Amino acid sequence: MNPYTQLAYWKSFFHGDGYSHDQIPDLTGKVAIVTGANSGLGYATTVALAAHGAQVFLACRNQYRAQEAINRVKEEIKSKHLKASSPQLEFLELDLGDMNKAQQAAQEFLKKGLPLHILVNNSGIIGGPLELSADGIESEFAVNHMGHFVFTLALLDRIKESQPSRIVIMSSIFHEKAAGINYDTILKTGDTPQPHHQSVYDRYARSKLANVLFARALARRVINERRLYVNACHPGYVSTRSTQPVPREEANTFSKFMNGLEEWFHRLVAWPVQRGVLTQLYLATSPEIENREIRGQYFGPIANELEPSAFWKSFCHGDYYFHDQIPDLAGRVAVVTDANSRLRYATTIAFIAHEA
Repeated sequence: MNPYTQLAYWKSFFHGDGYSHDQIPDLTGKVAIVTGANSGLGYATTVALAAHGAQVFLACRNQYRAQEAINRVKEEIKSKHLKASSPQLEFLELDLGDMNKAQQAAQEFLKKGLPLHILVNNSGIIGGPLELSADGIESEFAVNHMGHFVFTLALLDRIKESQPSRIVIMSSIFHEKAAGINYDTILKTGDTPQPHHQSVYDRYARSKLANVLFARALARRVINERRLYVNACHPGYVSTRSTQPVPREEANTFSKFMNGLEEWFHRLVAWPVQRGVLTQLYLATSPEIENREIRGQYFGPIANELEPSAFWKSFCHGDYYFHDQIPDLAGRVAVVTDANSRLRYATTIAFIAHEA
């Protein structure tokens, strides 16, 4: 079901927020990692967690920017959270565009011997040029999904040991726009770029669908861990660097008018970061998550549980068809194109096994 058509999505615009900053409990003794913590939603998440007593690792690629963020967090907590103790903040080098480096970042954290109670997979990119990651995978898919996938699985045993614990995976309403994920159509080394590779929105939507599918699959994988909660969320349209309108370079009157119109619209509808961050903070900190046993769910703003897309829902129930349901195909003639590998090869085997 598309969230644009479901009542719960629209109701969220007409009633109060489902979570607030003053509902965040005391997090003293908790250890958290926030990816992409030096700006935007990641920065706001870091401030909120640290202000309530958590020890927070800012998992970022650039140490200089991370240290700048640490200094700003300390100043913000000092000025706005007068009762907060001195924040515990530390930089963790994490390059999500390189799976080996993502693995190394996890190992560096594990060496510290600390528990890990909260992991917020917040970092993401959108709108850049079509590029390949260090592993030869289209960069948006690599950073938004593959890097987080490797990083999370490398930390999973520690997260299990630290229960009660949370994993929050940031997605987007854009996941609804992806028809699915065919790994043959994700640009890789040696491929010739195609139109579906060139579309910024197609690339982003694929990566965000991967995020919600990963959240669902991971929640199922740890279902026997009674106090480990994995969920995904869409934060809403939030005023961050990635959503800022890009000014047109032309200096004509029409371009100036359109720049002004886009700026006005952005200011009118975009939520401030302090509000937009509440859904991921709800999943990371609210006692309701444990009290209501919320696992493998998808939330929208603000702390509003939504129905997942029909594609995602297919992962929530059993299969509808099995190999032993294939009837006798004796006398049937079939043609399978490109049948030498993968799904086409498996299709060929199934047909032959049933006498086609």
